[in-house]
Amino acid sequence: MNKLTIALASAASLAIAACAEAPAENDGYDDTAAAADQMANAEAETGTIVEVAQGDETFSTLVSAVTAAELGETLSGDGPFTVFAPTNDAFAKIPEATLTELTTNDTETLGNILTYHVVEGNVDAATLTQAITDAGEEGYTITTVNGGTLTATVVDGNVVLTDAAGGTSTVTATDVAASNGVIHVIDTVLMPQ
Repeated sequence: MNKLTIALASAASLAIAACAEAPAENDGYDDTAAAADQMANAEAETGTIVEVAQGDETFSTLVSAVTAAELGETLSGDGPFTVFAPTNDAFAKIPEATLTELTTNDTETLGNILTYHVVEGNVDAATLTQAITDAGEEGYTITTVNGGTLTATVVDGNVVLTDAAGGTSTVTATDVAASNGVIHVIDTVLMPQ
């Protein structure tokens, strides 16, 4: 449970369904199923969080963002880290001009956003759902490596993360193993403010 004092560590960009039962249907998120399949295949040859994401085209935007924010080396470090990784479809919800600005001119803000998706420690789905159950109706507070917090709740059998801006993201695939932690796939980019 000490690892649940989640301080998502500087492996942020890999900004990762339902931790309880079958994932809810996510119309419009075509790459979610592909991500789960490809990530399962990546487990056979487990590399670092960055290497696992690089091996899955569903996370190409995340990998590009991690590279732009110069977080690749950090996220390839010993860890362990838990990363809530947004898919390409999740990044597509951000206006293209904003995403371009973040990846080219405002990489400091991009790094802050990415590290908001990372927690120190290896927090698997079972541990996270137990922490949510133990926390009760208010949800479980997760401290990320950038110092911000997320609130995790279970809604209709799915783990939902609420960010500092009040936005929500649903976990669509869980427990993708990496040599330095675990990845949980999410359907929306989380914002620290």
